[in-house]
Amino acid sequence: MGICNQTTVTQFILIGLSDLPEVRYPLFVVFTIIYQVTLVGNGVILLAIGTEKKLHTPMYYFLANLSLLDIFCPSVTVPKMLENLLTEKHSISYIGCALQLYFLVALVGTEVFLLSVMAYDRYVAICFPLQYTLVITKVRCVQLTAGTWVAGFLNSLLHTVSTFRLSFCKSNQVNQYYCDIPPVVALSCSSTYVAEMLILVEAGILGSSAFLVTFISYFYIISTILKIQSAEGKRKAFSTCASHLLVVCLFGGTTIFTYVCPFSSQHSPARDRLISMLYGIITPMLNPMIYSMRNTEVKGAIRRLLYQKGCLQQV
Repeated sequence: MGICNQTTVTQFILIGLSDLPEVRYPLFVVFTIIYQVTLVGNGVILLAIGTEKKLHTPMYYFLANLSLLDIFCPSVTVPKMLENLLTEKHSISYIGCALQLYFLVALVGTEVFLLSVMAYDRYVAICFPLQYTLVITKVRCVQLTAGTWVAGFLNSLLHTVSTFRLSFCKSNQVNQYYCDIPPVVALSCSSTYVAEMLILVEAGILGSSAFLVTFISYFYIISTILKIQSAEGKRKAFSTCASHLLVVCLFGGTTIFTYVCPFSSQHSPARDRLISMLYGIITPMLNPMIYSMRNTEVKGAIRRLLYQKGCLQQV
């Protein structure tokens, strides 16, 4: 490797949306609306679960954590993206980029682990209903949830340190609208082998483990549901799992494309940006809609919450 002219990078330029200057104002409006819908939708889910005693169960405790993640995750990237669209600055400090990457990867990793925990919860509830309260206790809920958050943030710390130990002397232009591992690693003029292998191996092991837990849980869930004699029983069992399975497919599929495919020989930056928007902006907005539309208990709690709010305004 030739000797490169190494200079200290003090900031990065986020060029993910800079090639669309003619539509930056419409994009600003669209992403502002999406972000507000995300905050309101997930906030309503949190309020509904918090105020409805009937929803104070493990399943909805995990759902509340998912809603928190769906508020935090876009909040790491969208405000900066909106600022860049409005001001056309497109710059972010070195420390700001590192912090954005750290919290984004931490929250994404936490959500991956949480979705597998939610799948396990549904497995116990449907396959072993009589033992459910003995297996999924309040203490176990807290332990599982805390474990997902700790694992997600420790995993992110490892990747962040590995990424920002690299030397950056080629360019400071990040081909994305936020700082993430693949586009930042691509800027390095030093060897990226360790950083890339860390993502593929370590994330592959953790991601595969989470996927296996989810896959095995749903294999047994579907097998158990098919054995139910009554059509009403099957419908009710499927309705409690369909929402979660749809969220897993949306989030899991886009996450795999974002963190595994960029290191393959064939990948498109434009496609990477589109996929990252799906899991980073669109999915957090869709999650509360999916859960509220498919779950009668959540819909009932939201209706009662809105009714109580309407009554208070009339007083």
